[in-house]
Amino acid sequence: MSALREKVLDYLKAHHAMSIASHGEEGVWAATVFYVNDGFRLYFLSAPTTRHSRNIAHDARIAITIQEDCADWPEIKGIQAEGRAAEISGAEESRARELYGEKYPVVGKAAQAPAFIVKALAKVRWYRFEPESLYFIDNSAGFGRREAVDCRSQA
Repeated sequence: MSALREKVLDYLKAHHAMSIASHGEEGVWAATVFYVNDGFRLYFLSAPTTRHSRNIAHDARIAITIQEDCADWPEIKGIQAEGRAAEISGAEESRARELYGEKYPVVGKAAQAPAFIVKALAKVRWYRFEPESLYFIDNSAGFGRREAVDCRSQA
């Protein structure tokens, strides 16, 4: 595996929130969700009534970002990607739940979770984001440094 792919996979595992840009009948929209990764495939959950979920049902093409929260331009680091999102079920949903529970134990141990979490989980659907192109931004390696990452095969 290339050093860049390994660096990006480590980055995905170390972070939690991704911003989604979507488009639907009401226009463009952005939202932030927690995610878990399986290689470069990202899983997240959301209520199907949210604007971004309705947008995904209308047009599966989305863009995402995952980034550092920093105060100075040379510290900017993160991921930009575009691809397709879809609601999942069956074995893939079970896999996503398992991975999500490992990263976020309160979700993985629903029997021990607070009642408001259990109630919220009953209303969500699980989604997959499959990147078609992905870039890693790292201003510490040079201002505006953006490298394309081959994310076609799972690592």
